[in-house]
Amino acid sequence: MLDGLRGFAKSWPGKIMGAFLLVGVAGFGINNVITDLGSNTVAHVGDQEITSREFLRAYQSQANRLAQQLGRVPTGAEAEAMGLPSFVILNLAQGEALTGLANKMGLGVSEDKLGQMLRQDPSFQGTLGNFDPAVFNQVLQASGWTESEYFQTRGDEAKREQLVSTLFPAKTLPDVAATLINDYAGTQRTIDYVTLNEANIETPAAPTEEELAAYLTEHQSEFRTVETRKVQMIDLSIASLAATKTIADDAVAAEYERIKASLTTPEKRTIEQAVLTADQATAFEAGLAAGKDFATLTTEAGVTPTSLGTLTKAQVTDTALANAAFGLQQGGVTVIDGVAGKRAIHVSAIEAERQPTLEEARADIVNTLATAEARTEVNDVLDQVEELRAAFRPLSEIAERFKLPLYEADVTSGGNQLDVLTNVSPEDRTKVSQAIFKATAGQLTPSIPITGNAHVFFDLVEVQAARDQTLDEVRDAVTTALTTERINNALLAKSEEIVAQLRGGATLADVATGLNLFPQISPPFSRFGSDDGSIDNVVAQAAFNGGPDYKGSVVSSSGDFMIFEVVDNTTPTEPLETAAADNLQTEAQNGVYGDFVAALRDDAGLKINQQALQQLITLNFGQ
Repeated sequence: MLDGLRGFAKSWPGKIMGAFLLVGVAGFGINNVITDLGSNTVAHVGDQEITSREFLRAYQSQANRLAQQLGRVPTGAEAEAMGLPSFVILNLAQGEALTGLANKMGLGVSEDKLGQMLRQDPSFQGTLGNFDPAVFNQVLQASGWTESEYFQTRGDEAKREQLVSTLFPAKTLPDVAATLINDYAGTQRTIDYVTLNEANIETPAAPTEEELAAYLTEHQSEFRTVETRKVQMIDLSIASLAATKTIADDAVAAEYERIKASLTTPEKRTIEQAVLTADQATAFEAGLAAGKDFATLTTEAGVTPTSLGTLTKAQVTDTALANAAFGLQQGGVTVIDGVAGKRAIHVSAIEAERQPTLEEARADIVNTLATAEARTEVNDVLDQVEELRAAFRPLSEIAERFKLPLYEADVTSGGNQLDVLTNVSPEDRTKVSQAIFKATAGQLTPSIPITGNAHVFFDLVEVQAARDQTLDEVRDAVTTALTTERINNALLAKSEEIVAQLRGGATLADVATGLNLFPQISPPFSRFGSDDGSIDNVVAQAAFNGGPDYKGSVVSSSGDFMIFEVVDNTTPTEPLETAAADNLQTEAQNGVYGDFVAALRDDAGLKINQQALQQLITLNFGQ
């Protein structure tokens, strides 16, 4: 039958029918199969395009920054909730709006200028600080850039810089603005204060059963459990399969003999270099002949040597330098030709070539051989596991059969408990967690493909739904919470009482004596707190809420109940520091620049292909 269908599909009637089917499917709008096919643009800003590659690079960069704060890469849904896609699109749109204006004004960048920018880019410099083509290619490859994309982007950046430097020349911040800011940020205060504690109030009565029940009812959301899913899991990866392998001693020994030459650690040398003028070189050579060491010679010559690091000969890209350095004894010095004169080369330390013993190399060799075996078997094992899963065999049986570890965890929506999967990256754990919370109890769950030709399988054992807890379950926690609340309320009331006394004419010293407390004096601090951290920004803001003799109370960020009175108020007598004034000037320029670019973007018109954008994020970062 299949042969007959294939034959019909190759005939003219078959091809005509296929065309009608394609048009019919497209007419129903299934994923815009015709209109969106091959689309590579996620947005337009006027005549400028934002391509999917540009968006993905910028999005990945911002996602990585978020991952450093969250401890994991955010999912597509989480990133959207935080506004990440819109943030990235708007940033790219502002750049494209500037590029569009630069193009309309006929701005351009010469090849010489692009070459200069390339040579000065520190990302592409080698060991000696010069442009290295090999490093250039490696960095572009690692970043997912093509050479043409790099030069196009740098050219656009240069045109934008021309435009911005022309439209936004440096301006001086008005003196009155600088003075106001200086007074605001530079004024310092000193306070006398006391810190209340539980000894200064009456101990609250123990809460009754009725009070505990009422408190739990009002604060049930604070004690409500979260949904938890108990799962059993295995990870089928090259690493997990390799861990099940036993490598014979003779195989390890044979592999050691085969590769031991490649295991040799090459000789390394710690190299310093000093650039010399002709006179310095002459003095250097005379000093060497007299037996002076490198430190003495550089001191006498008035030059500061540069450390090139501890390198193998192959890592030194300058052939003359490599030959000279690797021809010296430890502590040796020689003078060779340089780009603009002479240079002194010093070898301060030598790490000899070394070959590890069989026992030293055993663990790495065993891992290499086991990994090689696992790599050849992993796809076959995957097929077998999938067949067993299709036959509804439990994971415990599968784990035992293939000697794979069986993991168990009570997983919440955040997925933090999945750190038991030691072979699974944090990014992939998020994917596993999402799959676990989409699963339905009693149904066969598909495998989850993860990085490195690996899969995670799980069985949903039990679902514990989020629920309200009874008083018996959380009695201790509720008692603590209610008691703490009463203590804090009593401390707040006491604070207000004392502040009223101070404002009525009482002194802080007299009030403190009545409370068996000792007043403390703060160091001078600004609105942002003291330099030593003893006065935090919460206390500092409270102290600046009134005039120079202000009296008040505050709960510090560490939870201390403080009553204070301002005893000194010092306004700045010196003008704003140059660095601070420069920063304010920069901020002012950035504000004007931001408003201009936003208006330019709005005038050009930003059109976003929402469907392509959403598909791009989902495909690369998940739901």
